[in-house]
Amino acid sequence: MATHVRGAARRAQLLDQLSALFLAEGFAHLTLDELATRLRCSKSTLYGLAESKEQLVRAAAIHFFRGATDQVEGRLAGEAGARDRIRTYLEAVGEQLRPASRRFMDDVAANATVREVYEVNTAFAARRVQELITEGVRSGEFRDVHAAFVAEVASSTMVRIQRRQVSAATGLDDAQAYGELAALLTHGLTP
Repeated sequence: MATHVRGAARRAQLLDQLSALFLAEGFAHLTLDELATRLRCSKSTLYGLAESKEQLVRAAAIHFFRGATDQVEGRLAGEAGARDRIRTYLEAVGEQLRPASRRFMDDVAANATVREVYEVNTAFAARRVQELITEGVRSGEFRDVHAAFVAEVASSTMVRIQRRQVSAATGLDDAQAYGELAALLTHGLTP
């Protein structure tokens, strides 16, 4: 049992390190040999995490987004009131994406496997925003808006952020764009 726990802890540690490395430097240009050297482990250790570099990058992306989701939801748990919850949620999403370098985002955009992981997480976040808007309308804190429509607008913006279109059009990085989306929604929904 103790060996299994140590193995799981080592796996999580390696995925944390891979995520941090990929966020800072991107991943397309890195080889498995370079990754093993940088992480001070063997290639066989990396192959224990995934069968190929592509799957290793995917595993690190999934690990990152799971951790980010936990962090965002943790921040949200401490908030009361729909306005504060939406603002906190979107700002927390932005904070989680802040370490993502331009090179990482460009690599994500160019890699279908990792882009899909990002898109799934963006869709989850959009559904969560819709839930928060619906809660605010029900409680009377927000104007009586069509929550699904407002969430669709937010979702479209979130997808544009993920696809780097907002950055190209405005110069904002993803974290800044999420902050602006939070401000737009929280001010636009209140009476």
